[in-house]
Amino acid sequence: MRIELVVWAGLALLLIAAEALLPGVFLLWLGFAAAAMFLLLMVVDLPLVWQALAFVVLGFVSIGIYIRYFRGREKPSDHPNLNRRGEQLVGQVLHLEQAIVDGRGRVKVGDAFWPVEGPELPVGARVRVISANNMALQVRDAG
Repeated sequence: MRIELVVWAGLALLLIAAEALLPGVFLLWLGFAAAAMFLLLMVVDLPLVWQALAFVVLGFVSIGIYIRYFRGREKPSDHPNLNRRGEQLVGQVLHLEQAIVDGRGRVKVGDAFWPVEGPELPVGARVRVISANNMALQVRDAG
């Protein structure tokens, strides 16, 4: 067996397996391009430079197929805020653990402290979470 076949088969398997560890979709499609190179080399003997060029072209083609036919067709999640803890807190009423001074304070949610941003309020005031910005909760007076 020619060494090029082993290299392209190994590269295809490595890229497809890497997709499981580093999900981002493109490694999968580059793995398909490497697999296509393996199949192409089983039929045609190409010099190394042409193999590299063909892999680049096949990579662009396979990613183009993904973008054209598969991107955006994923089923919407039934739990869109699953790993977005800040968004899950929107609408909740909490008590200030630390007064809001100069627009910043702190609340306790469960066993974690969250920074909050909003109007100046004293310790213990009730605030309603209106949005989450990075790791800070935007709040207003809940009365």
